[in-house]
Amino acid sequence: MTLNVVILAAGQGSRMKSSLPKVIHPIAGLPMAQRVINTAQLLKHATTHVVIGHGAEKVKEVLVGEDLHWYMQEDQLGTGHAVQQALPGLEGKSGITLILYGDVPLIREETLSNLMSASKLNDMVLLTLDMSDPSGYGRIVRGADNSVQAIVEHKDATDEQRKIKEINTGIMAVKTELLASWLPQLSNDNVQKEYYLTDLVEMAVKEGKKVSASQPDYAWEVEGVNSRVQLASLERIYQQVKAEELLLNGATLMDPARIDLRGDVTCGKDVVIDVNVILEGNVTIEDNVHIEANCIIKDSIIRQGSYIKANSMIDESEVGNHCDIGPFARLRPGTKLAARAKIGNFVETKKAVIGEGSKVNHLSYIGDAELGSGVNIGAGTITCNYDGVNKFKTEIEDNVFIGSNTCLVAPVKVGEDGTTGAGSIITKDIAKGELAVARSRQKNISTWNRPVKND
Repeated sequence: MTLNVVILAAGQGSRMKSSLPKVIHPIAGLPMAQRVINTAQLLKHATTHVVIGHGAEKVKEVLVGEDLHWYMQEDQLGTGHAVQQALPGLEGKSGITLILYGDVPLIREETLSNLMSASKLNDMVLLTLDMSDPSGYGRIVRGADNSVQAIVEHKDATDEQRKIKEINTGIMAVKTELLASWLPQLSNDNVQKEYYLTDLVEMAVKEGKKVSASQPDYAWEVEGVNSRVQLASLERIYQQVKAEELLLNGATLMDPARIDLRGDVTCGKDVVIDVNVILEGNVTIEDNVHIEANCIIKDSIIRQGSYIKANSMIDESEVGNHCDIGPFARLRPGTKLAARAKIGNFVETKKAVIGEGSKVNHLSYIGDAELGSGVNIGAGTITCNYDGVNKFKTEIEDNVFIGSNTCLVAPVKVGEDGTTGAGSIITKDIAKGELAVARSRQKNISTWNRPVKND
């Protein structure tokens, strides 16, 4: 079945009080409309059409997806008018058209799949919702055969119709041929002088077409965003849902209300995550990992049994089995730690491969470097990898001992079992087993007088 997905993303969102178009404000690190695009493109055989308007160039710059088709809505004259802009991409096509909204970001694939399944048996399927208090929403009026007969707005509803709990969400699936024939017939003969998509229901019923409804499992799936208050509310809902998924998969969260998941997280069993941890991008956490408070982990892999101490940052890195990180450590992109490596407090690494059991314990910078196994890096060590223009590599082989406050001026290599004296500036290669001491000779002056403060 051919599927066209039309995503309406043209609105300004004046209540957001922002220079950014509403649909690119983020939920869990991704623009709202991007979440809708990502979900839509999970559906089989889907072609995605995006209707943009306010801040169109910025929206096109931010949103990405496979084979997106863009349509411009210069004037925002209602939902029907917005879909009309995509009509050139729908005319002459068969199958189903699914209409979604860029400011309804949490719609689930499962809900859309159910909607598509229902559309195989009907000419039009509306996504509806039962609400305990439906005040202000359009009611779904059904016939004796339970088919949808009309959508009646709250202000136009009779007292009996206002008792109806089922409301319209605006999301619908329509046979594309019918949609293409109905859209040009929409009228703006109303107080707002807008073209309403809901008028299609009346057209369908008049032509004897079958209109049915499907419902989401969760009300939050169809909640829209018109203000930062609503944005914050959906952010908390999303985080709660993701936290519950981690708990159900065997992780322990010290406080599920104080964790932020801003990407795709795979989490093993018996993982412990303390408060205020942010997991961003593609993150894999294997079994028995412990992450203390206030850590940020982005696009990284944490292998089983590793321990991440408080206030550490890990970005585009791989931490091996049973490693020990932090506190206050920063692993920058390209860092790769073998099993049982240790990165201590106030240590920064970048594009560093660190071998099994090696230790960088305190206050050091290791960048553009390759360390073998069993290496010990003393406090205050720096790999001087940058000459102001180019980067150079430092190589440290197995079982090397680097004394505290050593500067390794790359390119340089320290051979197996080599040692540097504390405070050395190493500019030449060190052969296997050698000790290198590169510092000025100490001179003690017994006749020196300590300065005194002038009156």
